[in-house]
Parts: sequence; structure tokens; C-alpha cells
Amino acid sequence: MAESPILEVTELSKFFGGVQAIMNVSFALAPGQILGIIGPNGSGKTTLVNLISGFVKPDKGSVFFKGRNITALQPHKIANLGLTRTFQVMRPYHSLSAFKNLIVPLNSPRVKRSSAGKLGDIDAVAIDILEEVGFERDARVPYKTAGSLPLGYLKRLELGRCIALKPEVIICDEVFSGLSMSEITSLIPLLERLRMEGITLMMIEHRLRELFRLSDRVVVLAFGRKIAEGTPDEVMNNRTVKEAYLGTETKV
Repeated sequence: MAESPILEVTELSKFFGGVQAIMNVSFALAPGQILGIIGPNGSGKTTLVNLISGFVKPDKGSVFFKGRNITALQPHKIANLGLTRTFQVMRPYHSLSAFKNLIVPLNSPRVKRSSAGKLGDIDAVAIDILEEVGFERDARVPYKTAGSLPLGYLKRLELGRCIALKPEVIICDEVFSGLSMSEITSLIPLLERLRMEGITLMMIEHRLRELFRLSDRVVVLAFGRKIAEGTPDEVMNNRTVKEAYLGTETKV
């Protein structure tokens, strides 16, 4: 028997005033899978992430996480169930050091339950997680304030805060955006390692070459609607996708 989806979106719709942001979008994410979400600017990708993670409530449709309807739950309750997300516009605690930014998720009910209250030295755990996502412990970067960090480190800090919650699913909202090619190249092994550790990933991206290297399946949005779903090769060869979105970007 096929394994039940860990995340399932059913007929999700959202209007802002008279503007259709998302219309009847459905898909399922299997455990251990990396699912890519692509589409042109304004296609509804970030709205979709906000609907799934509880920051925006849908006008219609449902979101199920591990078979549980989480559509009406608040974002922090969804995160404590094990579904976390990064933000396209990063939201660190700017005045706190990088490692102190992880103290909040490490004190969450989810982490306390999973560790049975025996997490140990919480500062050391936070620094270990930052080292896992690419912070150099010996360079004292974990001790710098988040507000002083360059973009590449802020992206890694976003992932570190998700990892600190011991998630089962991480939704990455344009984690490659604004990064140099060398920074992207260094992030890819981290994302692959997260999948190997059993974390399921949903990635919203414009960087198609890198996304298609990672993804098992891809969902394509246009004007708030799902226009295609399949493997990266299937999506690339879909005529509707080429006409609606890829155009000259088909050489990936």
C-alpha cells in the first residue's frame, strides 16, 4: 500500500477583495519527498505557503498534516505539530545573537516533549545547530547579532530556527533568493542532508536549475491555479507550462 501523505492540500482558495490569489489548488506531499512549487511572480506561491502555515485563512478548502485537519489552527500550533517554514523576508530577532535566535524554538512545547525536558546545555545545542547549517563556530559568527549578518547567514539562520523545532516538514520560501551561486551550491548539500535525516521539504523557488536538481515532483502555479504537476522532466516538457511560465528559461 502507498504511504499516506504527510501534507495534503485540498481545493484551497483565497481571495483578497476581488482578487483571486489561490483557486482550487490541490496536491499531496509524501513523507521524505522534496516537492517544488514554481510559477511567475504573482502566481500565488507565497500566499499558498501562508495558507498552509496558518498565517492566512482560506476562503475555501482544507489543509491536512499527517491526516489531521489543521486549516483553522494558529501558526504556532501548526509549528508545534512539526510543520515549519522559512520566510522570504527573513524575520530574525535582530538585536539578539544568532544562536540566541534559536533559544525560542528550543524552548517550544514540541522540543520539550521530544526531549523529555533533558535537552542539556541549550546554548550549546543552539550553536551545534548553527554549525550544522553552515555557521563557523570558531569564527564567532554564531555570537554576532542577527541584524549584523549578511543575507547568506540570515537564510541559514532561518533554516536553523526551523531545524531547532525538530520538524517533520519544512516549507522553504525562496531560500535561494538573493544568494550567490557559491552560496546556493553550499546550501544544496544541507537540504539533501535534511531529506536523508527524514525531513520532508516543500520548496518555493525561482531558481529552476537548482530546484529541479533537488525535487522529486514539481507543482506549477499560474494566476493562482495549479496548471501542472509531475517530475521535473514532465513539467519541463509540458506545453502549457512552457507557454505560461518557462518561456526562454527552458534550458535548465
